[in-house]
Amino acid sequence: MLDTIKKPLILRVAVPSPLRHTFDYLLPKDYNPTNIMPGIRVLVPFGKREIIGVVLEIVTESKSEPAKLKAALTVLDNEPLLPKSILDLISWTSKYYHHPIGDVISNALPNLLREATRKKKIEDENNEYKLSKEFQAKPKTIQLNEHQKQAIDAVKKHLNEFKAFLLDGITSSGKTEVYLRVIAEIIAAHKQALVLVPEINLTPQTIARFAECFAVPIAVFHSRLTPKERLHSWLMAKNGVASIVIGTRSAIFTPLKNPGIIIIDEEHDLSFKQQSGLRYSARNLAIIRGKLENIPVILGSATPCLESIYNVKRKRYIELTLPERAGGLAIHPSFHLVDMRNQKLKHGIAENLLHPIKKHLANQGQVLIFINRRGFAPILICHHCGWVAGCKHCDARLTIHQKKRQLRCHHCDMFEKIPPKCPKCSDENLLSLGSGTERVEATLQELLPEAKLIRIDRDTTRRKNSLETMLKNIHNKEYQILVGTQMLAKGHHFPDVTMVAVLNVDQGLFSADFRSSEHLAQLVMQVAGRAGRAEKPGEVYLQTHNPQHPLLLNLINGGYTSFVNNCLEERQAAQLPPYSYLALLHAESKEQAAALKFLAQIRTGAEKSLTNIIKLFGPIPAVMERKAGHFRAQLLLQSQNRETLQQALDILLKTIDELKPKHSLRWFLDVDPVELY
Repeated sequence: MLDTIKKPLILRVAVPSPLRHTFDYLLPKDYNPTNIMPGIRVLVPFGKREIIGVVLEIVTESKSEPAKLKAALTVLDNEPLLPKSILDLISWTSKYYHHPIGDVISNALPNLLREATRKKKIEDENNEYKLSKEFQAKPKTIQLNEHQKQAIDAVKKHLNEFKAFLLDGITSSGKTEVYLRVIAEIIAAHKQALVLVPEINLTPQTIARFAECFAVPIAVFHSRLTPKERLHSWLMAKNGVASIVIGTRSAIFTPLKNPGIIIIDEEHDLSFKQQSGLRYSARNLAIIRGKLENIPVILGSATPCLESIYNVKRKRYIELTLPERAGGLAIHPSFHLVDMRNQKLKHGIAENLLHPIKKHLANQGQVLIFINRRGFAPILICHHCGWVAGCKHCDARLTIHQKKRQLRCHHCDMFEKIPPKCPKCSDENLLSLGSGTERVEATLQELLPEAKLIRIDRDTTRRKNSLETMLKNIHNKEYQILVGTQMLAKGHHFPDVTMVAVLNVDQGLFSADFRSSEHLAQLVMQVAGRAGRAEKPGEVYLQTHNPQHPLLLNLINGGYTSFVNNCLEERQAAQLPPYSYLALLHAESKEQAAALKFLAQIRTGAEKSLTNIIKLFGPIPAVMERKAGHFRAQLLLQSQNRETLQQALDILLKTIDELKPKHSLRWFLDVDPVELY
């Protein structure tokens, strides 16, 4: 009887590559096959290079002949760096967003773990972290209201299973306190909590609040960490040393040894959608990961996105409401529309807005002035010939930054000196039109010379720890007037702010993007929530040339809930998300017609297969056709069914592979886009 021929084990490896598939390798010579497992890194030959990949499967069959397969050079780990749940999340992400799986894994691993020379150091740090562990909570003293108690109790009933909760609480309703009480239960059960916040500037205050309540190690993730700091936090989370993990969107891929709950704070925020490379939604991946880990997920917001509210209506999420401001003293702010028509304007500030500003300052209140445009002014124009300063690389005007004497493009970041005279006619009478945060700051300082102002935007917070210092000074009442962009609108607690003014409301009323009204409503309500958060009542003033606009009237008279219900009715009638599903195929080239031609070829090639299952719109030029020297175009796909859309995207990508576009042409696919490009 002949002995059965034993088939060699084959490693199915994901490597960082633009190709949307894995690669097969043999085990290194003399390596014990019982030690290899999915999630372990291997060093493999790849063309002329040697790169690090991650083993996804161990199989015995390959599409390539075993004799033609190369062997992996080295196995780098003794145990998997990525557990099965994270590998499953990576696999789901790759398939759903149609993105190369090797690149998805690159998003999930710290940079230093892609270097083979780190192996010994990783083992040393693992041992160090295991010895420094502390799962201990500090006592709580804050009195909860009934709505908070009900929300906490509802989550506590499902701590050992997957449930998705939408914590819909108005600003200052105590959502964070709900998070803290639930996390205390998680820590008591020797499990870990993953908390995502939308932006880096919210991370320090979130860490401070959690550190006050829990005497446990906290791991932090955001874009300003050094590679060593990121690896340190990653290992603390993976080994179970950190009881709480706090980070921005990329932290959704962080492995946890004992996962207990995922919390997405400000779940409506656009920052949770990655807008380059792998265009994933951390909010949506949180739901998928919750299912894979079999743990609850809390999505919290004062202005939930329409998709989340729709999921509540479909019974996919459990709604928890906090309709009252916490503490019993704070009350809802009152809204006022400032009619700008026929008013004297001083660089975007209406004359009849100054009276309430002075009143609040006289009453020892702080005033927050919101304008969603940084810089001095958005337009530099020649008074003689009408020349306007534009970007050489984008279809965009250059913004004046007065203090640096620069013209800067806020799309490609190109900058140049402000010219002393018109480059077209040589006239020296150049005018600045419109207003940004820098000009508003200067104007208010001129109009209210006794008040001390601070401006908070991307320009003033570039230095490390500058934002934290500014926020501390605001809390110490060193400033009476705060001027800023969205950085001031999100999640900050300013107990002495009694008035908020929004200067550029009309910008969001007229836009080509169907989501603009939703984003405007969220922004207005979030900014308004900064007013009257303590015992002092707050007022909100909205400057507009359209005081009778239905959206504004609906929002200030009926609140966010009334706006959402009307908006959902409009979306349903138009069959727009969340009542349908979208994907955007975007192309760009330095040749003006190339992107449109490429997308037209794709549509023609795939249309016969797609006609009966999906709607195609375009190709058309992008909203900003030229950006950073590239001409851009897009093809929009729409379907009533998510699975059908996925099938259509498979067909579309197959057509692209067959067409083999030139390297000079760049393209990407955005599934569930939140903005039009």
